[in-house]
Amino acid sequence: MAAVLSAHPQVTATLVLLLSVLSLAAGGKLLVVPVDGSHWLSMREVLNHLSQKGHEIVVVAPEINLHIKPMKNFVMKMYPVPFTQEDMDGNFQGFSEDIFVEGSFVERVVTFYERQKKTSAMFLSTCQHLLFNKELLRYLEESKCDAVITDPFLPCGQILAEHLSVPSVFFLRGIPCGLEFEATQCPNPPSYVPRTFTGLVDHMNFLQRVKNLIFDIPNYFLCDFLFQPYAKLASEFLQRDVSVSDLLRKASIWLVRLDFVLDYPRPLMPNMIFIGGMNCAHKKLPQVGHSLFSILALVDFCVYKSAILYCG
Repeated sequence: MAAVLSAHPQVTATLVLLLSVLSLAAGGKLLVVPVDGSHWLSMREVLNHLSQKGHEIVVVAPEINLHIKPMKNFVMKMYPVPFTQEDMDGNFQGFSEDIFVEGSFVERVVTFYERQKKTSAMFLSTCQHLLFNKELLRYLEESKCDAVITDPFLPCGQILAEHLSVPSVFFLRGIPCGLEFEATQCPNPPSYVPRTFTGLVDHMNFLQRVKNLIFDIPNYFLCDFLFQPYAKLASEFLQRDVSVSDLLRKASIWLVRLDFVLDYPRPLMPNMIFIGGMNCAHKKLPQVGHSLFSILALVDFCVYKSAILYCG
């Protein structure tokens, strides 16, 4: 065999090239730092497909959670947190009830603020116990993961990606107070993009634009309230001054669970990809012929499949 290879240098070069390509096609090791609840249920679909394509998936999650349970496709690394399952279940049950409470805009903002205060304290505590778990952190450092997949709804995963010096992939539906627009420098004019709770559409008259602008003002205070503790935590952990916007700008890819069928069109950056069909991946289409619903669902499913092909 050696004689054949030495006598045919072109064959040798071809074999080396093929082996190089095969090594590039090997699956990588992906560290996943999810956000619990529906965020995880959507992300889990992508992770299952990535696992089937040969990637090793390592998921880090708190021992007390809602939906993040061990699965045979993933390596699960759980860490302790200072609250009980009853604390978490009660808080999220109250959050679900608050969403459907009727009242004025001011009343809804106050209710949302109070609930977010409790929920944010729980999430921040979870992040602290992840970052300062020395044993788990040592394991992650030694694992040499190729990338971090996380939901920037909470920036804990990106803080960890910065510490490990690996690229990050964001998987999200949105970030409170529209921080994704600031982080990606996407235009987000109040004269065109309707704000939450306004009930407006993307075509507004002058008075509606003024209303949209006024409703956007609380976002500046909400952003500071929600994310300033994470900026302080990140600065302490990384031992340098950073803001949450600075952290989010480091993302390599944004996989956004929106699409232009069900959401308003908006400007995007080149590294932002809409994958709006994620949440209906396993739902059968009803037998309604070529109705609008059937067509929209089919488009949504195709967007989902395109996202899977891209992720793989």
